[in-house]
Amino acid sequence: MHLMKVDPRALKENSDRSRQTKSTPQADALLLATIKAVGLVQPPVIAPETDGGNGYIIDSGHRRVKQAIAAGLEEIDVLVVDAANDNGAMRSIVENIAREPLNPVDQWRAIERLVSLGWTEEAIGIALALPVRQIRKLRLLANVLPAMLDHMAKGDMPGEQQLRAIAAANLDEQREVWKAQKPKKGDPQVSWWSVANALSKKRMYARDASFGDDLAQAYGIAWVEDLFAPADEDSRYTTNVEGFLGAQQEWMTIHLPKRGVITDVNNWGQVVLPPKAERVHGKPGKSDRTAMYLDREGKVQSVHFRLPEPKKNKGADEAAGDDAIVMVKPRPDVTRKGIEMIGDLRTDALHEALARAPIEDDTLMALLVLALAGRNISVQSGASDDVYGFARMERHAVGLVGEDGKLSFDMDTLRVAARSALIDIISARENRTNSGIVARLAGDAVGADGFLPTMGTDEFLSCLSRQALERSCKDTSVLPRARVKDTRAALVEHFREARFVHPTALFAPTAAEVATWRSKSAVGADDDADVTADDADIGSGDAAALDDFDPEAIDEAYRVAAE
Repeated sequence: MHLMKVDPRALKENSDRSRQTKSTPQADALLLATIKAVGLVQPPVIAPETDGGNGYIIDSGHRRVKQAIAAGLEEIDVLVVDAANDNGAMRSIVENIAREPLNPVDQWRAIERLVSLGWTEEAIGIALALPVRQIRKLRLLANVLPAMLDHMAKGDMPGEQQLRAIAAANLDEQREVWKAQKPKKGDPQVSWWSVANALSKKRMYARDASFGDDLAQAYGIAWVEDLFAPADEDSRYTTNVEGFLGAQQEWMTIHLPKRGVITDVNNWGQVVLPPKAERVHGKPGKSDRTAMYLDREGKVQSVHFRLPEPKKNKGADEAAGDDAIVMVKPRPDVTRKGIEMIGDLRTDALHEALARAPIEDDTLMALLVLALAGRNISVQSGASDDVYGFARMERHAVGLVGEDGKLSFDMDTLRVAARSALIDIISARENRTNSGIVARLAGDAVGADGFLPTMGTDEFLSCLSRQALERSCKDTSVLPRARVKDTRAALVEHFREARFVHPTALFAPTAAEVATWRSKSAVGADDDADVTADDADIGSGDAAALDDFDPEAIDEAYRVAAE
């Protein structure tokens, strides 16, 4: 075994090499970049030809040789070994199987070594074909507890945002959290989200502060420099969120204009103005007011608004309408958008259940009766030219009638037609297609609750009030947070692995709703019975009197009554 220099173009590939699959373009680009930057770190291994030739065959390092040629190298160092009886097959497989990639912690230690030797992050990124952002991410490991580093070295790495939250905490805080969150024996995974969540501290930046050093000192705010931020911006921040917001509130109180108000923002970050107030987007007038508030980032913002002129009642004293404080109505548990989402989800689940769930024939016929009683069903008479809605029903009916015009079907065909008709008829959407309570009764009958998708999404949970969100935390490991959006984010993360259906979305109506529906139907039935009885009395008691009427006059009377 000896080292020598050769022209890489003179080397021949080994047809018996273990790695036959082509490498990815990204991996080849990375290797080419490192060869251009620092050369070949590890010489390829070659052996003399065994078939009588005087050349050399590559035992290991085919990619290195190929990329060295692409880099334009005229000569490379190679390690020459004796020819093997198996044409190097065993050496090739051992060399590929035994290799272990560098774990992220060792990569960080190597990067820190290069930095200590005078390498810049940009130069390291070019040499390793890595983004500078990745280099900076790995350098965050310098602020991580050694016990966590030992676990990360096994390949279980947190995400970038989680790593930033961990590195921002001091070692004592990390140590306490690690005691509670470190994996148990036999469990190789760590819930880095839980670790980062326990250590996360929201940063409030000095560039967003309206107050000065006097209020900062009064509220105990100490600014810290963010070493990873761009150099051309004020990156000072504090994790004393309560102190920052308190100083901002006091600054607003001091600088509040005359007749101005301090208000809040809603769940969507929009300013909440007094009831009936109209926001002024242009230049404010003399009678307009100013509302100051803190946005989601803690910045002081202001908008202008005007109140309507108060109505004065005759003989009544003038009310101080401008200075009156009106309480905002409490937000319902589920917003209108949430109700509409529930209607869409219910309808989709109901249709899927009607198509797939087992339904007995008698239940299927009962459901058809229910469907035809829905609020979204309209029946046209033969005298009407309006056939809106009938085309879909005709599609299902055609399959039940033979070419001779007679009913001709088997039970399977009938079941498919009945299910399809039900799907087209029944709806729980919040619009004119809503079938009303019958859709919920049908959904309960076919088990459509089991077809509802999980509602543990940010889109649906944002439709819930604080009280409804906190009730949703029941029977979960999630504890309500001080801020609604933090509670919602924790629930979204929790329900990634679990199914959540809000009680409001379940199909089964309450006993009171069913009783109300039945009573209304009973009243309608009684009215129809009274009308029928009256008609019967006329037809029997006054039969003799009808003999005195002209038949044509009777027909004309019925025609006028029908119109």
